[in-house]
Amino acid sequence: MTTTHENLTGRKALVTGGSRGIGAATALRLAREGADVAVTYVQGKDAAEEVVRAVRALGRRAVAVRADLADPADAAGVVDRAAGELGGLDVLVNNAGVGLLGPLETFTLEDVDRVLAVNVRGVFLASQAAAARMADGGRIVTIGTCMTQRVPGPGGTLYATGKAALVGLTKALAWELGGRGITANVVHPGPTDTDMNPADGPYAPAQAAMTALGRFGTADEVASMVAYLAGPEAAYVTGAQFAVDGGHAA
Repeated sequence: MTTTHENLTGRKALVTGGSRGIGAATALRLAREGADVAVTYVQGKDAAEEVVRAVRALGRRAVAVRADLADPADAAGVVDRAAGELGGLDVLVNNAGVGLLGPLETFTLEDVDRVLAVNVRGVFLASQAAAARMADGGRIVTIGTCMTQRVPGPGGTLYATGKAALVGLTKALAWELGGRGITANVVHPGPTDTDMNPADGPYAPAQAAMTALGRFGTADEVASMVAYLAGPEAAYVTGAQFAVDGGHAA
């Protein structure tokens, strides 16, 4: 059972891609810590509404907003909409992303544009809009990947390229926003048990073997790190990277 301390009471959070996996676990963890939460989805409306119901069952306000982070208008506009629905914004969790793996020679220009539009431009625009909305002391937490620190084999060129850009963005945001007490950090999950990459899937044994702990992580384990970075105890933590990867990069 997860122990929480309601460190985020009164805070308003937006979790992009919050309808499933790490995003859903993060939304629920933030709510257990006391935050009101907005989540975005592209196609998973029913799953997003289920997350909203679970958050409301905890006594928090919640809303689901459809937004495609590949669309510049959506990427920026969803921040304003979430802030309007919740009555402000204190925490942005950039979780929405596109995972596309394969041989280098197979990627089309459309593949490159789609992945970079969501994983880089969408995060940049959402962070830009959130910084304009946040009061001093806000939090920006971005979900990266263990592949920014160690690429264990072929097939990850496009995905690693986009996620690696988030490290530079995070460091720059720390300097841009530090004077206002707004922190920016990035969390790098390792192999994590989600519907997109289940721990009992055909590629799971090989992925688990790449970690020092020899297992997949859980979405809740990643969410706990996000909740820490979103809370008051992490006020002096910014521009940093946190691996929740079972030792994948060790």
